Amino acid sequence: MNWGSFEKLLRGINQYSTAFGRIWLSLVFIFRLLVYLVAAERVWSDDHKDFDCNTRQPGCTNVCFDHFFPISHIRLWALQLILVTCPSFLVLMHVAYREAKEQRLREASGDNYRRIYPNPGKKRGGLWWTYLFSLIFKAGVDMVFLYVFYHLYKNYTLPRVVKCELPPCPNVVDCFISRPTEKNIFTLFMVVTACVCIVLSLIEVAYLIGKRCRKR
Repeated sequence: MNWGSFEKLLRGINQYSTAFGRIWLSLVFIFRLLVYLVAAERVWSDDHKDFDCNTRQPGCTNVCFDHFFPISHIRLWALQLILVTCPSFLVLMHVAYREAKEQRLREASGDNYRRIYPNPGKKRGGLWWTYLFSLIFKAGVDMVFLYVFYHLYKNYTLPRVVKCELPPCPNVVDCFISRPTEKNIFTLFMVVTACVCIVLSLIEVAYLIGKRCRKR
């Protein structure tokens, strides 16, 4: 990863965000992205290898693992982080479009041209709606993924032992999940940070709408 380019993108997002948006970005970067990259990936790296069932029947362990882990936590979190950060880049692209339009007008009309966007980064007009949509989309993505996690893994927890009787298992077998306590701690941590991010996004939505109403 080119951290220089990533840092530049983060500075750009911070520049066009409100105070709540900066807190949200710090929370996502420090408590979600870094935890995911540094720790969570390693915790789930052995989930299939160390998923043991008390049978030697060929295929039974694979079928049971697929039943209890239809989608890996780590892949769901990766998709969640990608989707939840994309709207912020959409705001950057909108600002870049405004700046490019101003540049074209300057080149066509000279320095005395009439400026369409005196401050391209100011949240007015279409940019205000883009920013508002990005907040609603981010909160919606986190809500959807929290529901998906809850639906797939009840109460966001993993049991130490699961019972499996799917063919080709010869009977009801016990299967043991690798490091369930550690995985439950990380899952709870990611769920709590996602909830905090949802609250921050909704607060920022209320702040933007309230500020717009006061001006009018």
